[in-house]
Amino acid sequence: MIRILLVEPVNLLRGALATTLSLEEDFEVVAALGCLDEALDMARAVPPDVAVVSVDLLADDGLRTIDRLTAELPGCATLVLAGPEAPGRLSRALEVQVRGVVGTQAAPCELVRSIRQVAGGERVIDASLAVAMVAAQRSPLSPRELDVLNAVASGLPSEEVAEKLHLTAGTVRNYISAILRKTGARNRLEAVRLAEEAGWFH
Repeated sequence: MIRILLVEPVNLLRGALATTLSLEEDFEVVAALGCLDEALDMARAVPPDVAVVSVDLLADDGLRTIDRLTAELPGCATLVLAGPEAPGRLSRALEVQVRGVVGTQAAPCELVRSIRQVAGGERVIDASLAVAMVAAQRSPLSPRELDVLNAVASGLPSEEVAEKLHLTAGTVRNYISAILRKTGARNRLEAVRLAEEAGWFH
């Protein structure tokens, strides 16, 4: 029996996935959660063989949670459900101990097969997602512009960004103007989101 921990923020999708997976005679969905916060405690209580996790939950805190899950429960393989729209987040997910990635457009039988494969120790990468990662737009920003945007992403106001990077406030404003022009973003928050989704921050 393959024990599955399902973590998907969209209620309707989570319910449909749990129902679909439960139809398999060799699958047992031990928990279906909406966020990763509870995943570690649940995994400790009912150790799963496979954790199926939405890529939407894999921001920095989510990646750290997956790292901890893998460290504490090395017998649990993580399989990420992802679309092609955020190749950067997917690339970062593959840098941690993720055993496989399945596209959200995959047929249910493909997800079932992938779960069995990762439970058996294989690595699974959806071909269409691999293509999306390779084709992802390269950063149009210079290393210094990325430094500025990274500092902005941490929530610092322009004055503190300038102090942190040893620049003048005017220079920071010029960098931000250039960043908005190059990315086509309407404001700095949108520029940060674009950079995060494209994987320009390292």
